[in-house]
Amino acid sequence: MTTSQLRLFQLISPALPVGAFSYSEGLEVLVQHGQLADGPAVAAWLEAELCRGALTLEAASLPRLLVAPLAELRERDNWLLALREAADVRAQQRQMGASLLRLLADLGFEPPALDLAWPAAFALAGRALEIPAEALVEAYLYGWVANQLSAAVRLVPLGPTQAQRLQLGLAPLIAARAAELVVADPDALWSGGVGSGLAQLRHAELYSRLFRS
Repeated sequence: MTTSQLRLFQLISPALPVGAFSYSEGLEVLVQHGQLADGPAVAAWLEAELCRGALTLEAASLPRLLVAPLAELRERDNWLLALREAADVRAQQRQMGASLLRLLADLGFEPPALDLAWPAAFALAGRALEIPAEALVEAYLYGWVANQLSAAVRLVPLGPTQAQRLQLGLAPLIAARAAELVVADPDALWSGGVGSGLAQLRHAELYSRLFRS
């Protein structure tokens, strides 16, 4: 096993102090509205987002962000942030990105002094940790699914064993999408995650909520 692989495990660890556990990205709205009531519904939702959601544009941008000069890094970071309709999710992306960049600085990697959202910060972490592009894209998708399932365990009648079964079942799709997205042109892709965007916008209107997005 290479050092970069071990560093990749660290980057997607639940112990990474970026606060990902506090966000549901609209999942809480869907559960409260009865649209995600069980494991199969959650699996179908995750599959749809992996195939057509805004997540895919972020993942496809990682190879470019991994090698981009600072001006291009900032421009693409702004473009990706603009794709997120909900203020809650934009705040999430900014907070997680800032937390990751602070962590990189604390670990001695000296990232550039930029305010970057989560995808660009994730790419800078990949650059600092010398992680290859395809592995980084795969990890980005895997980490997103893991965080969604963590939220689902707390929101849906979904036990931890079933959540692990769903994560295992989605592994082939994650690997296939990573292989496609690492060579894709993000400027030629589109997001069909309309339902996700609406759920994220409605999160701020919930009477009570557990998550921040």
